[in-house]
Amino acid sequence: MLFDIDGTLVDSNYLHVEAWSTGLAGLGHPVADWRVHAAIGMDSSKLLEAVLGDQADDLGEAASDAHSEQYAALVDRLRPFDGARALLRAVSDAGVRVVLATSAPEDELKKLRDTLDSEDALYAVTSSEDVETAKPEPDVIAVALEKAGVDAAAAVMVGDTVWDAEAAARAGVRFIGVKSGGIGELELRDAGAIEVYDDAAALLAAFTAGAGAIAALAPGAR
Repeated sequence: MLFDIDGTLVDSNYLHVEAWSTGLAGLGHPVADWRVHAAIGMDSSKLLEAVLGDQADDLGEAASDAHSEQYAALVDRLRPFDGARALLRAVSDAGVRVVLATSAPEDELKKLRDTLDSEDALYAVTSSEDVETAKPEPDVIAVALEKAGVDAAAAVMVGDTVWDAEAAARAGVRFIGVKSGGIGELELRDAGAIEVYDDAAALLAAFTAGAGAIAALAPGAR
């Protein structure tokens, strides 16, 4: 079971929106928050292309640095979604390999892992050190599968953005969406989600009830 973290297990998407928005405004290039939110989950270079257009090349490095600086000031507001920790442990206890499939830089990843406090449930974790380009490229999912030692057909990805869905599709992995990152069910289904849940707690309820694609992963479920 491959899990995205930001917006899926940890309530961080809107902190990223605030960090990008504040950072870009400080550089003299304010962008509407909804445009930033729509691009959250993409590789940072692709996000900047989406919100800045032709100016992305000139502002790219400065904008990324500004985001990192602003985000560092917000990390104390990170919190796990209700049910996130229990979900990881339940899936792991059922004999399913749990991989955090993210391309977050190491400093951000440490904060996210500390927030989740679920190290005992994890089989493997990816980070920006493992890939050159993040979602919607499928690289991080390919690395996660390799670390888990499973084929794409034996895995399911859980994420909160259409970029997660696109990356999963390109890697040949089934995708389950959650709405906790701020993207609606219709968009997630249009992007390829086979199921959509409100959040980690709802997904946990389905798993423990033996319902849906996530429950079908557990050994003996078939």
